[in-house]
Amino acid sequence: MTIEHLDSGEILSQAVTHGDTIYLCGLTPTNRDLDVVGQTEEVLAKIDDRLAQCGSDKSKLLFATIYLTDITLKPAMNTVWTKWLGDLKRPARACVGGNELEPNVLVEIVVTAAK
Repeated sequence: MTIEHLDSGEILSQAVTHGDTIYLCGLTPTNRDLDVVGQTEEVLAKIDDRLAQCGSDKSKLLFATIYLTDITLKPAMNTVWTKWLGDLKRPARACVGGNELEPNVLVEIVVTAAK
């Protein structure tokens, strides 16, 4: 089975496809001055972009892991998450709080999707 790497750098690839499965790296916001709502919106837009580059979209999400610096941010993040998914079926998901991320990063999201 073929393995393809998208934007492979010194320490990671932005995405790896193996057969019909796509694995995205943990994505964080570029604008770290935003609140958790803005940061989540930015990260989800990056996920849309990476999935499109791999020939997929959010309707084919299988699993997501969401890291928050503070679990009390979960309700605000969930508002953006549910709006982004709309009427789509929900992927399996884990949400972990209390993680120290890069400076001023409030959210990081990792997803796996089908092609």
